[in-house]
Amino acid sequence: MSVTKVYSFESNAHVSQALGEFIAHASSEAIAKHGRFTVAFSGGSLPATACKHLRDMQSVDFSKWYVFFADERCVGLDSVDSNFRLVREELLDPLMQQGRSVPADQVMVINDTLTDSTQQVADDYLGKMQSVFTGAKTKFPEFDLVLLGIGPDGHTCSLFPNHPLLEERTAWVAPIDDSPKEPPHRITLTLPVVNHARKVAFVASGAGKASTVRAIVDERNVHLPATHVAPVNGDTYWFLDHAAAKGLSVNKPSEFKL
Repeated sequence: MSVTKVYSFESNAHVSQALGEFIAHASSEAIAKHGRFTVAFSGGSLPATACKHLRDMQSVDFSKWYVFFADERCVGLDSVDSNFRLVREELLDPLMQQGRSVPADQVMVINDTLTDSTQQVADDYLGKMQSVFTGAKTKFPEFDLVLLGIGPDGHTCSLFPNHPLLEERTAWVAPIDDSPKEPPHRITLTLPVVNHARKVAFVASGAGKASTVRAIVDERNVHLPATHVAPVNGDTYWFLDHAAAKGLSVNKPSEFKL
């Protein structure tokens, strides 16, 4: 049975430490079970929070990681808008300096020569996903972990309120050309893919996120895209600082345990 666990910490620094431990544990579990760890990162502040301590955890076997992106902006890989660039700076480059790299062919980036067409970018990215998630029974990929943030409007990945992509039921990855948040041209994992993950972890900090967190976690406001993240056979975890968690009264935070 799918469960939702909410954790609250004194500061974003404490969120980062606990989240790093959580990811390391999820990685070890997945590698022990099926020899690899498949993880999808979203952008914004999440890569910095997720990777600050994780990159120095010597127990993690990054050679078995397959890194994907929950959404990506259709920009060059060196652009300041690139989610890949954030993960590269916060995790991949530091690991390379330590001699503990994620193999380059296991980091699934967009083809930034195709960015004039979001559909072509999405099609190419689908091929990369299919090269890792193969099998006759693979209707949707099953990520070991999907790491997500939330916007003040409740968006997650690049799935925005009232957008037709919220109704997508078959595609793995979809293009979007009218993102209400810049830049407008992106690709995103779809809800069915997120909801087939073994673990989904949301990360949010600051009082500015408190009302949105409450609307999703306690009130289950169906108008907010993040509310529709409900793994079919997996679990959902919320990593919050006390400021972001202060409005919760139904699903109150529990003690963090691995």
